[in-house]
Amino acid sequence: MNYDQFNEYCRSLPATTYVVQWGGAHVWKVGGKVFAIGGWAKANNGTGNPAFTFKTSELHYELLKDESGYRPAPYLASRGMKWIQQVSTDKSLDEPLTYYLRESHRLVSLNLTKKLQRELGLNQPACE
Repeated sequence: MNYDQFNEYCRSLPATTYVVQWGGAHVWKVGGKVFAIGGWAKANNGTGNPAFTFKTSELHYELLKDESGYRPAPYLASRGMKWIQQVSTDKSLDEPLTYYLRESHRLVSLNLTKKLQRELGLNQPACE
């Protein structure tokens, strides 16, 4: 996945906003809270390859932190947060990345106030 594809996918998720910050990183938010970051200055050990950072569940964090192509997210994970950075550009990781981005969006949106979730149309029970 490249940054254009990353941005296109994140844009397709509900109630998202986009900003470029932190040294030119592509930062995606839901309800004002970060759920995904594409790139960072010095990301990926200066290789110039894309790097994608996302929030995970405890289980996914434990599964991915030592997995090839992933690492605990710089800065965030060192502060005890469950964030992973995908540093591999292997095409076989594109589909899992879309899952993890969607899951990160969901996890972050669940931590918004109920009022804001309602205003954004997120996590609402299905109408019968």
